[in-house]
Amino acid sequence: MHDANLLVGMDRPDDAGVYRVSDDLALILTLDFFTPIVDDPYDFGQIAVANALSDVYAMGGTPKLVMNIICFPVKDMDVSVLEEVLRGGTDKMVEAGVLLVGGHSVEDREIKYGLSVTGMVHPDRVLKNAGALPGDALVLTKALGTGIIATAVKAEMADPAAEQVIVASMKALNRVPAEVMAGFDVHACTDITGFGFLGHACEMIEDTAVGMHIFASRVPVFPEALEYAAMGLIPAGAYRNEGFRKAMVDVRPGVGDNLRMVLYDPQTSGGLLIALPSGQAENLVSRLHAQGITGAGIVGETSAREPGRIVVLP
Repeated sequence: MHDANLLVGMDRPDDAGVYRVSDDLALILTLDFFTPIVDDPYDFGQIAVANALSDVYAMGGTPKLVMNIICFPVKDMDVSVLEEVLRGGTDKMVEAGVLLVGGHSVEDREIKYGLSVTGMVHPDRVLKNAGALPGDALVLTKALGTGIIATAVKAEMADPAAEQVIVASMKALNRVPAEVMAGFDVHACTDITGFGFLGHACEMIEDTAVGMHIFASRVPVFPEALEYAAMGLIPAGAYRNEGFRKAMVDVRPGVGDNLRMVLYDPQTSGGLLIALPSGQAENLVSRLHAQGITGAGIVGETSAREPGRIVVLP
């Protein structure tokens, strides 16, 4: 069914749906939930909430209302675990300034947690993942490699310090980057999650008139992720991401196999990938650094020479 007020729907992959309710207000609608990626239930609750809210930030909006989605094995797991998950989630909601208005729970054999989120944005300020223009710079706000390091954690082969680093990254809201980028002429934005950096970059240029050059050496990466990738501790999702998108991606000689897999690594609660005029990119990065987003950097550029393709350079 056609509705002129549906500004972002299912016609192409994007981070959330957007519906215009008035000339100056549109609603952003999204949901996300998953099984634990860390052992600590409080951290898991915080990560799940930060991850779910991220889609609204990526669309240029402000999350306002949330509803809990809970699956829990009440017969096999102590309810105190659920209490800690919800405590972590609630604390992250308070940090984000959103209101919990309800939710739904079911008994399941495996714990799962996340949110349904409603955000708000001016209809003229909606950011889509497509829309980058030739000559734009690409800015990434968080380092990559959380999936690989989490795989090493599950295998009990990770340094505890590396686990603490990725937990801190995944718990961090994309609120500050979203607020900072609002002062710039952003053409497109997405958040980096399960499809990996290159998977989501492919979504940004698929069926468009632009391509991308990614400078692999400039992409922020957790050093331990390269170490663990070299040990073969690569999640199956990274191989699936590569298999699905490799026809669109040209990885040039000099980009090592380990780094290539990090670029496909499925992230949880990853950073924002922002396309904006090249002349504004350094200023954006400087302002992000000043606001504590120290991992942000310019990682590539768009071009009209190879539309619909990504070239990964050393």
